[in-house]
Amino acid sequence: MAKESSHAAHTAGAHRVVVIVDENSNPFELGCATEIFGLRRPEVGRDLYDFRLCSPEPRTPMRDGFFTLTGVADLEAADAADTLIVPNRPDIELPHRPAVLDAVRRAHARGARLVGFCSGAFTLAEAGVLDGRRATAHWQWADSFRVRFPSVRLESDVLFVDDGDILTAAGSAAALDLGLHVVRRDYGAEVANAVSRRLVFAAHRDGGQRQFVERPMPDLPDQSLAPVLAWAQERLDSPLSVSDLAARAAVSPATLHRRFQAQLGTTPLTWLTGERLALACRLIERGESHFEAVARRSGLGTAANLRTLMRREIGITPSAYKRRFGPEAN
Repeated sequence: MAKESSHAAHTAGAHRVVVIVDENSNPFELGCATEIFGLRRPEVGRDLYDFRLCSPEPRTPMRDGFFTLTGVADLEAADAADTLIVPNRPDIELPHRPAVLDAVRRAHARGARLVGFCSGAFTLAEAGVLDGRRATAHWQWADSFRVRFPSVRLESDVLFVDDGDILTAAGSAAALDLGLHVVRRDYGAEVANAVSRRLVFAAHRDGGQRQFVERPMPDLPDQSLAPVLAWAQERLDSPLSVSDLAARAAVSPATLHRRFQAQLGTTPLTWLTGERLALACRLIERGESHFEAVARRSGLGTAANLRTLMRREIGITPSAYKRRFGPEAN
């Protein structure tokens, strides 16, 4: 890959995402970053990011010597990043290069957004930028992380943590969840949904979901939640309750609750509220300007309830969301 990619030439002025790749980095997380931030986006009608890779060395052997990365920019490219994705690797006990840690510190000092996928949380913590901050890491390494970095507020049982300008994902697959969350933050739910469809990946899994979801052997022919989820998604404007979902699934509310926890790592009410909020965001992005209508059509009831839930769950008011992601913003 050339130091100045052809993709970068087409995205002049776009938000610049730079990935630092270091010796023994994991290829999967690099692939996740490339898929989400580095591809052309004909499905949304424009490119979203100026994406670049950089490395402290001209030749970078990836994890277990699977392949060697060459031809990418040097570490100075990190100094131009709006979002910097830090290196992650399986050997969490090995200190990172001082030059890499310095690049992370410089990026943080000038206000760049920092992202750590999986063991990338160790990179951020070693650089000292996570002190007193919230973060997550893979459950397998949680105890080691707490011992090494006691000043970090580790949340070890979630998919990802968004702490404003520093975001961390727990594991390899959670890198996709966090990446789509970043796209949603930057461009809204409609664009994030288009990216997820191209990935053939779930459009939204809340960061607060558990990392490890139990999947017991079914004692009935089919315990899949897919039919009842699809049924509910077609009726979000109706006054659905957990009892309604349970009745549709032909189980008790308690059994439905257990299945949601086992299969989705969340509760029926939390899932239903999240789906309604996602629909409300899409309606605003598509030009619905009357928030009472948005609340009614998404099943959230009133504009006041819509406002409360959006501020609590998304961190932004409907009016601010409209200014940022509505048709006039594009």
